[in-house]
Amino acid sequence: MTTLPFPIAEEPDAAMLERGRKLFAGQTTFLKGVVAMSGLPPADRVEVCFAGRSNVGKSTLINALTGHKALARASNTPGRTQEINYFTLADSHYLVDLPGYGFAKAPVAVVQKWQNLLKAYLSGRPTLRRAFVLIDARHGVKAVDREILSLLDKSAVPFQTVLTKADKVKTPELEKVIEQVRASLQAHPAAFPELIVTSSEKGEGIATLRSTIAALADS
Repeated sequence: MTTLPFPIAEEPDAAMLERGRKLFAGQTTFLKGVVAMSGLPPADRVEVCFAGRSNVGKSTLINALTGHKALARASNTPGRTQEINYFTLADSHYLVDLPGYGFAKAPVAVVQKWQNLLKAYLSGRPTLRRAFVLIDARHGVKAVDREILSLLDKSAVPFQTVLTKADKVKTPELEKVIEQVRASLQAHPAAFPELIVTSSEKGEGIATLRSTIAALADS
């Protein structure tokens, strides 16, 4: 039997599910918004970041993971929020919300400043264990996504693809998008070889993502 590239992650066993549940049952608090490398908090714990184009559902996913309805706030205007937002998770993790990329309405100078900060952050954060790149299950990988995937390759940051809004797509269409995503990822050496399919609204894949983040403390 042929093994598919980038299979969908299986549900973790009971012990790992419980570990993920306990981690995210702890307190999650907004720490700070960072606009320059000098403002980063101490690199003293496991760190994961979330990247995705504007309106991919990143803030909604972070809120679903943490169980807080308004912890991460979305902006409807691409390029408006130019901060790297840090959240403390329990006493062991940082969750890092990167601004949505796709800057059609942002001034060129703002785009350049953000891109420079993003490159510096990805290349210079020693405790960053994994980037989770969110891809809209209705659309698949777009050109703007390929830019961030290439940047992660160049920065040698392992990234895992998380499909969002899976409940908005019928099964045949979702399968086509997953195939497109798999084909796109094969060109990226930094890609972790499993996909996570989520629906923040329905709760699909949330427990798996929590457990995945909890397990990174072992690596």
